[in-house]
This record gives sequence, structure tokens and C-alpha cells, in this order.
Amino acid sequence: MNDDFVNNALTHGKDGENWLKQIPEIIKKYENRWALQVLPPFNLTYNYVAAAVRKDRSKVVLKIGFPQDKEFQTEISALLLFNGDASTKLIEVDQKHSVMLLEQVDPGIPLSTMQNDEKATRILASVMKRLWKPLPQNHTFITIKEWASSLFQYPVRFKKNKNPPIPFDLVNKAILLCKELITTSAPPVLTHADLHHDNVLSSDRDEWLSIDPKGIAAEPAYETAAMIRNPYKKLRDMPDLNELLIDRIKILSEELRIDPKRIHKWCFVQTVLSGVWTIDSSKDKSHALKVAYVLDQIVI
Repeated sequence: MNDDFVNNALTHGKDGENWLKQIPEIIKKYENRWALQVLPPFNLTYNYVAAAVRKDRSKVVLKIGFPQDKEFQTEISALLLFNGDASTKLIEVDQKHSVMLLEQVDPGIPLSTMQNDEKATRILASVMKRLWKPLPQNHTFITIKEWASSLFQYPVRFKKNKNPPIPFDLVNKAILLCKELITTSAPPVLTHADLHHDNVLSSDRDEWLSIDPKGIAAEPAYETAAMIRNPYKKLRDMPDLNELLIDRIKILSEELRIDPKRIHKWCFVQTVLSGVWTIDSSKDKSHALKVAYVLDQIVI
């Protein structure tokens, strides 16, 4: 287990410490229950994720979440509704104990390795269109207003700070736009809500499949926002992002038949929100701020 995974678990205090100790026992339990051989884990962050082989030699992925993690439960609910359409399949699940068995996407090459950005953007758009599902009645998926709560709380949280981690002018503009977008929103659907190049993998089963959904109730235009600042390493090293971001927004608008100005606004809002999320984590907020400032300046 790497340091990031351990440190993230320990943010849950004694419960997180106990969970870390229990993971070997949990693995053994589900190896027996689901007839698996669990292999070494992937590069871990928040959940314990490892490749595994079933008794019939099929390749799968075992994913173990912290028991009180609401996002893990939402991921399960989203995967059940996506039902393998443009998404990895959920094969087995123990929702009560936050354990799931997933299809291993094969060959699993991330879309982030594709050099042709136009082609990659069109692939992302095609995955988006296939993923979106009607929301069940009385669903419990989080709404955009709830999802963006830390953005709305930011001015109060840092009102006495003369040098806030993210400039107030950027946050206040994002808040105003977010309120406008929520008020004028199209009917919400179930969205992936973290659909970027590293969460779309090549698949022998169905060309391209998404992984790791957040599962948010949002209008379709919101789905475009996560990809705009990714792949992180590629965009981080580009001195000028203007043309790339404008081209992406135009392609997404064309493919999804959504007003490019609305896509632009959601991309800006969500990028600032992403920066706000980094404040209490070890992630670097500078990339999100870089992209947010470019989005604030370009004209669509």
C-alpha cells in the first residue's frame, strides 16, 4: 500500500486505521466468496483496487471502499444503472460492506495516450451520449447544487483571509455562473461526472468503456467539464491552451448538440470547483487555476 492511500485512509481517524488493518482479511473473504485469486493492487488513492482472476480464468477487478464513503455507494448505484453500456460491468457487489467485482477492461489503454486531440474529444463525446441514463424516481444521486457546495461556502470560509488559496474574483464569478446554470438547467440525467481521458479505456468488448463514475444528477452539458483540463500532464506542459480549449468546446457542442456557450460556462465553473476541492488535499491546485484563467479569457 502506497503512502497516498494510507494517508487518505487515515483522514478517517481510528475507523480508517482499522479499515487498513482489515483489508487483508476482506480480500481473503471475497476470494473465497467469489472464487477469486487477487493479484497485487494498482496504484492506490482512496479505494483498494486490484486485478483478480476468477475460477473460470476470466479477468476481473476487486474494488474495496471505505465503509462510510458515500461516493463509493453512489458509484455502485451508477454502475447498476449504466449496466455495462459504455461502462465497465458490475459483476458482483456487496453494497453493505462496500465491495464490488468489476469487469477488467481489456486491453485497457487509457484515452490519454491518444495523440490526436480532436479524435479523443469525439470519442469522449460518443461515450457521454451512451452513458446518460434517465434518473429513477425518488433517486438518491447527489445534485449539482449539493456537489458544488464547497464552491458556495468558499467566500464565507475564507472571508477573513487576505490571500485566499484561490482568488475571490475567480470564485465569485464561478458562483454566479453556477447559480445561473442551475436555474436554467435542462432536465437532469444520470451522468458519470468524472469523465476524462484516464477514465476511458480501450475495450475489446465495446471499443471504449468508462470507469470510476461519480454518479451525479445533472444536465448533460455538465458532463463536458471534467475532460476540459485533462490529460493533466499533457495540458500542464502546454504554454498556450487557448486554441485547444476552444477547439474542444466546439467539437463537444457539435457532437452533443449543446450550446457551446453553456459548455464553456460549465467548464469554467467545474474547473474552479476542482481547484476548491484541492485546498484540503495534497493535490496541486495550480493546474486547475491555469485552466480556469484561460477559460475565463477565451470567447466562444
